[in-house]
Amino acid sequence: MTEICSSSPVDTEMVGEMLAKELHAGDVIALYGDLGAGKTHFVRGLARGLQVNSMISSPTFAIVHSYEGPIPFYHFDMYRIGNWDELESTGFFDYLDGGGICAIEWSENIENALPDNAIHVRIDKGRDENTRQITIEGISFNHHNLEERKQ
Repeated sequence: MTEICSSSPVDTEMVGEMLAKELHAGDVIALYGDLGAGKTHFVRGLARGLQVNSMISSPTFAIVHSYEGPIPFYHFDMYRIGNWDELESTGFFDYLDGGGICAIEWSENIENALPDNAIHVRIDKGRDENTRQITIEGISFNHHNLEERKQ
């Protein structure tokens, strides 16, 4: 397990970008955190690290946004998914088998559908408006150069 303290949305994006360097086709990143915790900022960093050159926004109403890059990138928002039928209607399982990387916000709503090897990222609000505690399980990566990248 890796724990990182982010002091700004920019830091949160940098952590996502650094994690992206360790990802491979077929990886699933399950994101957890309250509304406004920074999940979409993290996903923007993932996309930048995966060389996706599109504007990243939360797919709340579309459920999924697909992005072109060296590896296809799929960004899900499962906030409104309430049951298995709704999940199946999104084409979620086809995306899992599509050879891309999936980042899933509100993963707690589909916990039983996540693959066993999913990478779990929890983002918790910290002591002030911008501080976040990011916990990553299921993959190790060198995050110690975050301070160097800030300079």
